[in-house]
Amino acid sequence: MKSYDVIIIGGGVVGCMTARALSRYQLSVLLIEKESDIGMGASSANSAIIHSGHDPVPGTLKAEMNRLGNPLWDQLSQELGIPFKRTGAYIVALDEPCGCLDSLYDRARENGVPAEIISGEEMRRREPKINPTTAGALYTPTAGIVDPFAACLAPLENAIHNGVEVLTETDFSDFLFEGRKIVGIRTNRGDFACRWVVNAAGLYSDEVMHKAGVRPDFKITPRKGEYYILDKTEMQIENVLFPVPTAVSKGILVLGSTHGNTLVGPNSNLVPEKEDRAVTPEGLAEIWSHSQRLIPSISPRSIIAVFAGLRATGNAHAQNVDYSHDFVIEVPAEVQGLVNLGGIESPGLTSAPAIAQRVVELMQEAGEKFVEKKEFDPIRPARPRFNHLSHEEQAALVAKDPRYGRMICRCEMITEGEIVAEIHAPLPAHTYDAIKRRTWLGTGRCLGSFDMPRVVEILAHELGVSPLEITKKGAGSEFLVRPTKDVEG
Repeated sequence: MKSYDVIIIGGGVVGCMTARALSRYQLSVLLIEKESDIGMGASSANSAIIHSGHDPVPGTLKAEMNRLGNPLWDQLSQELGIPFKRTGAYIVALDEPCGCLDSLYDRARENGVPAEIISGEEMRRREPKINPTTAGALYTPTAGIVDPFAACLAPLENAIHNGVEVLTETDFSDFLFEGRKIVGIRTNRGDFACRWVVNAAGLYSDEVMHKAGVRPDFKITPRKGEYYILDKTEMQIENVLFPVPTAVSKGILVLGSTHGNTLVGPNSNLVPEKEDRAVTPEGLAEIWSHSQRLIPSISPRSIIAVFAGLRATGNAHAQNVDYSHDFVIEVPAEVQGLVNLGGIESPGLTSAPAIAQRVVELMQEAGEKFVEKKEFDPIRPARPRFNHLSHEEQAALVAKDPRYGRMICRCEMITEGEIVAEIHAPLPAHTYDAIKRRTWLGTGRCLGSFDMPRVVEILAHELGVSPLEITKKGAGSEFLVRPTKDVEG
């Protein structure tokens, strides 16, 4: 049974940031993820916003982690090559009197967030596409947008560079105890010994903590949000536009992305199943009608994709919803060797680097001795993105490696060289969706219709396997099957 100092359960943004934070110290660390790739749970589908922190209830962990996490993203993006832009955000009052923004302004100031109320005229100047009935807006300049998958991948690759081990397709099933002390975990790949476990299991964090005998009444009830993605050639919004929030949601947004597409959504509906990512006609109609209130010129012809994500809402029940329920970040007294993280919904992405730092602090307070590695390297160089280079840089890259001159995805201009680089990266991409998340391949108007056969071929060649073994997102999603005798006949 292999032994580690710390095992992290869950490869979402919180788990990946925590792995990087721990890799700074002389600790042996393992991160396990049950899916075929990291970032496939709650981190896989969200609004990709680095929130300013105006919204959380003052005095909560949500407010504190948002406040501490937001300013960390500038250095993180520089060190790790994460696409990130401080756009600011606007909470827009349409027909309502501007007085509705006063309480939002007061909460922002109480949370230590810079904010100002601007007039409808100024809002229309800053965003000409906004509804002309706009009465005013609250502007929070510290908000931004980020590539949410790079926010998982980049810190974990840096953690790997600094000695962390990662196992995907590794499903936690139980803890190993000596008395009330955790001494390991049981998985589908066998048992692993450890002194600490970090529960960063997102949507399944309640099930993990219950296995440890912690918070038996805590329950994750997923909150589903549906989205549209719009074609960047037909609709571009640079800003982050919120409506005035409701009691249960920040509202349905229209916002730009680091990839140039405009996103519309999400709505907010509790669902009973933790894997229910299906979009619904009713939900899509809801978010579309609300988005047109913000940007009346949005046209259905610009829609190229729809998707849904799940938020790990803690103790939210359909008949008694409490969306101000706080994050759980603790070393529980009932058991030794557990850092318990739960209910990490929005602003979880923004807060992730601060939560990772808090994990280290909690372990220190519990008696763990941290010794920094002299050889710790905080830098993870970003790999070349052909479409982002100048003509001179493109030519130099092709001269060095001709595969960068072979275009595979024409919509997003992704080359064979970029695909091969991801297959052989520190955290290798072995599926079509893993390549897609890393490069944005297959996300244009054709949605991969042209690139998919070539990507399957490239994956098979580079991995040394049959094309029949290449999958979209892991076992059971193979693209190709052997013909049956009936078909052959």
